[in-house]
Amino acid sequence: MRLNCNSYYETKFGATYLGNSLELMAGIPDDSIDLICTSPPFALVRKKEYGNVDADEYVEWFKNFAKQFHRILKPTGSLFIDIGGSWIKGMPVRSLYHFELVVALCKPKEKGGIGFYLAQELYWYNPAKLPTPAEWVTVRRERVKDSVNTIWWLSKEPHPKANNRRVLKPYSDAMKNLIKNGYKPKVRPSGHDISDKFGNDRGGAIPPNIIDGRCSTDKEEIGQPTLIQEILFEDLVQPVNVISASNTASKDYYQRRCKEEGLKPHPARFPQALPEFVINLCTEPGDIVLEPFAGSNMTGRVAETLQRRWLAFEIDEDYIKSSKLRFEQNAP
Repeated sequence: MRLNCNSYYETKFGATYLGNSLELMAGIPDDSIDLICTSPPFALVRKKEYGNVDADEYVEWFKNFAKQFHRILKPTGSLFIDIGGSWIKGMPVRSLYHFELVVALCKPKEKGGIGFYLAQELYWYNPAKLPTPAEWVTVRRERVKDSVNTIWWLSKEPHPKANNRRVLKPYSDAMKNLIKNGYKPKVRPSGHDISDKFGNDRGGAIPPNIIDGRCSTDKEEIGQPTLIQEILFEDLVQPVNVISASNTASKDYYQRRCKEEGLKPHPARFPQALPEFVINLCTEPGDIVLEPFAGSNMTGRVAETLQRRWLAFEIDEDYIKSSKLRFEQNAP
């Protein structure tokens, strides 16, 4: 798919466009996109250089985009929104804006909503998040570090295209032994009756709804504290509000090439694991993926690798220039 305007750069499977995604989406036909995977600016207390809307204005601001999302998605399509929580300024209590958002998006159109269904929530644990607000986490010690983003999985119909066989996890050693040696049926203390079919080999384990972005999952225990390279003092390594693990790269190819070319890297980037999981779960090769808030365009890069057609929109030209580095011949 190509739009009736000049792209900023193109690849074998996709194209990136400079401009406001509201205007660019107007050129996309109805019911034509298989998947929208995006991370819009969050409603944070502290303003970021990439722009973010205040929490009390956020829902109405986002609904303008959501109307277009609903129009261009296929009936079997899905919308994944990675969205971080926020705090109420001056108090150690949380904003409800991201919950208000999903309620507004899932209300029927006749009641003023957009008409989506909430297929499921996913969670991304990011150990590189700083312990903010510092007043409540590192000074008064009244709260734990907020290291989890919610990912709302929305759909136009109750049964969107999805297959969890495409995102199976390798079996653990314990499960491999169970398959090899067999399983004796029994009732667990919880009351669940586990049959002998529990030991059948189905090619892998069904993944949970927490996205684990570690590169080497065998080198860390789940929930092990993560020491961030940029933070050198113990006071900033805090307990977190989800027990999981992840990986962050401070000197990856993208950041190294940005430095070499004198380009500004996007400060809030997707981990590869997030769009990889979503794209595999809900699409097949040849399907069309849209990223309306592209940033560093990790979604487009993963879609390219997985042979999905893709479109990426970004309003900041500096970020588009740097995102092009992800598609260099030597880029991993």
